[in-house]
Amino acid sequence: MSTTIELYYEMHGVPMPGTVPLVLVHGGGSTIGTNWAAILPHLAATRQVLAVELQGHGRTPNADRPYTFENSADDVAALLGALGIEQVDLLGFSNGGNVAMRVAMRHSHLVRRQVVASAFYRREGMVDGFWEGMRTADIASMPEVYLAADRALNPDPAHQQQLFDLDTGQMRNFTDWSDAELTAMNTPTLYIGGDRDVIRVEHFVTMARLTPDAELLIVPTGHGEYLGELLASGGDLSTMHATLPWLLAFLSD
Repeated sequence: MSTTIELYYEMHGVPMPGTVPLVLVHGGGSTIGTNWAAILPHLAATRQVLAVELQGHGRTPNADRPYTFENSADDVAALLGALGIEQVDLLGFSNGGNVAMRVAMRHSHLVRRQVVASAFYRREGMVDGFWEGMRTADIASMPEVYLAADRALNPDPAHQQQLFDLDTGQMRNFTDWSDAELTAMNTPTLYIGGDRDVIRVEHFVTMARLTPDAELLIVPTGHGEYLGELLASGGDLSTMHATLPWLLAFLSD
């Protein structure tokens, strides 16, 4: 078990009879606002929602330890323990989807159902050029919407560089997960991806086939537009509204 940190979190909505809280885990470079502002009110209308910000992101401080999917998963589990929450559903986008899967793998008793959106488990799953771009990227290539959101919370420019370094370092150091890790993941899972995502459609299919109790939804869009993510959607929420019924139906089972 890794050393955990105190995560910033927000509670939205109220507990609903017959439901467990839904935990939202953002993607790389993101905050609760940039990732979830558009979809959060729709989710909170159906249940209580707990949105977190991971190590070094938004209002959660950095720590003197590696920034990994495993450490973030343990942080989420520790937060649930501190709040006295015995079981949740998870919705993780992009790198947050990897965190969600690690929570389900390492703390399976906490997770009833999970939605893994635009995540991967092997490096080969990414589209051509992704890893080359990640290897040579610098902060000038980080989307301005993410930089602006971080500046609003952390005016020190060093924080934006730290944020960039955390996320690129996590990706550059990523080591493939085994097929067996997905095969052993017994949590009911909905994989969602775009047909023009940064992950290959074939990779989503492989993940769904490996996971014992899994469903797959491929949306005609790019990386995160279907969740109303700020960068991807650009304020156009039509794809999010089309996807939302499928997501809510899975979570309501």
